Amino acid sequence: MTGMDRPLSGIRVLDLTQFLSGPFATQMFADLGAEIIKLEPPQGDPIREVPPHFVGDDSVYYLCINRNKRCVAVDMKQEAGRALVKRLALASDIVMENFRPGVLDRLGLSAEAIRKEKPSLIWCSISGFGQDGPYRNKPAYDMIVQALSGGMSLTGEAGGAPVRAGIPIGDLAAGLYASVAALAALNRRHTTGLGDTIDISMLDCQAAMLCYQAAYYMHSGVVPGRQGRGHESIPTYRSFEAKDGLHVVITANTERMWQGLARALGHEEWLSDPRFSINKDRLTNKAVLVPMLEEAFHARNADEWVTLLEREEVPVGVVNTLDRVMKDPQIRHRNMVLDLGSSDGRRASVAGNPMKFKDTPPEEKNYPGTLGADTAAVLKDVLDLSPSEIADLVQAKTIIAH
Repeated sequence: MTGMDRPLSGIRVLDLTQFLSGPFATQMFADLGAEIIKLEPPQGDPIREVPPHFVGDDSVYYLCINRNKRCVAVDMKQEAGRALVKRLALASDIVMENFRPGVLDRLGLSAEAIRKEKPSLIWCSISGFGQDGPYRNKPAYDMIVQALSGGMSLTGEAGGAPVRAGIPIGDLAAGLYASVAALAALNRRHTTGLGDTIDISMLDCQAAMLCYQAAYYMHSGVVPGRQGRGHESIPTYRSFEAKDGLHVVITANTERMWQGLARALGHEEWLSDPRFSINKDRLTNKAVLVPMLEEAFHARNADEWVTLLEREEVPVGVVNTLDRVMKDPQIRHRNMVLDLGSSDGRRASVAGNPMKFKDTPPEEKNYPGTLGADTAAVLKDVLDLSPSEIADLVQAKTIIAH
């Protein structure tokens, strides 16, 4: 399933995750060459059924984060199913799970017990609020975490309602931190021979990403409001609407860039205006400057402004809609659109892998498997089960296998 000589070739990950945060993390591992055993219940990962878009029976939501994985279906409500999961965990290098805290303990599949049998195992748990603390047992979804973290309070126009990020940053950031943590533990294992138990909280991840906003508040005591389209310190670091209705983002955050901006907009007289002499003056007079900039940007279409501003070496970009992004020459050149195809003719286009390695073979692009597609092969290859043992498990409805 995975190509040799990829960065994580030879590493096996038992993926007990569902929805988004965990599958996003394990897909990164899959792209890096790890063997991912995606273990689902008999009804499948719930995101297989998320509307509105489907290819065959599987949601496009599912297809976009589950390539290059071996799909195994096991009923963990059965004792025989739990025994299989434990054996697969002991045969793996990393276990990734995002059950609510305590669920696996109640099933007799605790990290503590299994790692006692295999101290080299790395066990990574992703949850909304972590394995301890007063919120431990609260259910968590991406938008709940965005809200509680303060991130939503910063997003939206000044004076408007708080807005969630347009991408599920709570889930995706947790997946990123989980993958970094697991790789760090893997590196430590090379030296010590010991694994670790990793506790990733979605809320912790979002709090960490408050970054300088958190530091600003703790230093000043001033609670920041919605950040809108701009930057609280630099009035020429924001978006402006162009003549064609598209928005253009500029980041003219140095004096040289300010001068280039004024020239590109055809308003060199601003350069001798004492209200705008340096950034501190421009910030003081932001209420005057911004409407002037807005009026100037309405004179041309967005792509025209890109040409003029780049000529003056002012950093600029159009706020692309998704149709523009997927046709963008840089996105295409960097293979950030993957076209996946299955042996039975199903096809899906998904976002690509941003990790590029010069001296490493490219990753495989295997279409996500149907529910239970690899159950029999995994149980044979990893646990050395015989065809008759696998048939008995199918008969008992402990597994789904094709």
